[in-house]
Amino acid sequence: MAGIKEVDKESFINLKLSNSIMEVLNSIPIRLELEEVLKQLHQDKENKYIERIIQELIEIVQPIVKPKAIYKVSYVENKNEDSLYIDGVRFTSRILRVNLDKVERVFPYVVTCGRELDEVAVPSDDYMKYFCLDVIKEMALNSSIKYLTDYLKRNYALGQVSKMLPGSLKDWPITQQKELFSIFGNVEDLIGVKLTDNFLMIPVKSVSGICFPTEIKFESCQLCPREACSGRRAPYDPDLVKEYKEKIVG
Repeated sequence: MAGIKEVDKESFINLKLSNSIMEVLNSIPIRLELEEVLKQLHQDKENKYIERIIQELIEIVQPIVKPKAIYKVSYVENKNEDSLYIDGVRFTSRILRVNLDKVERVFPYVVTCGRELDEVAVPSDDYMKYFCLDVIKEMALNSSIKYLTDYLKRNYALGQVSKMLPGSLKDWPITQQKELFSIFGNVEDLIGVKLTDNFLMIPVKSVSGICFPTEIKFESCQLCPREACSGRRAPYDPDLVKEYKEKIVG
């Protein structure tokens, strides 16, 4: 996958807001390798046609790829049965509330592969090239998420962390993207991510959520019964669903 290396902190933009810190990571390093892209496509070098397409895209993308991330050191307050406040913004989700029951400091974030990749022109009828570019965008996004996670662990002395994303579960609807974005101010100006009227993000290869320390690793997939999901990271656990419904918080 796209490689990761250390970046000089001077390339980051630090914004101190009241008692917390918001930081934009705008120099996340990405190194695209032909073999890794082929692996993601479940292809090998025997397919010269696919190899040629990927190599051409790498030569176009590598000089311009510029993923970005923004996070904020935030604090949880006013915990109720199925809601809580983060930096004065109200979020409604029993699962989020249970997960943050004993947590005070969290890290809301938005990560994107960057608008630069959306500007790469691909012929409308070249479906394979379009698909390969989409995979490269996904790789850049995933590497950037990992970079941010490692950065938070290293700089804030965090052990194990978990994440929750608005819209990943029915309990925490995608409409709460609006509240999450409000924590940062104008996210579009800061890292180029726009929230649509339907609460989707542009560029599409962007993700937002809340990162928090946890003793037991949590994945939203554990509570989601949808079987046909290519992005599943953990098996569905009906017993855990029952546990969240019955757990007493407060």
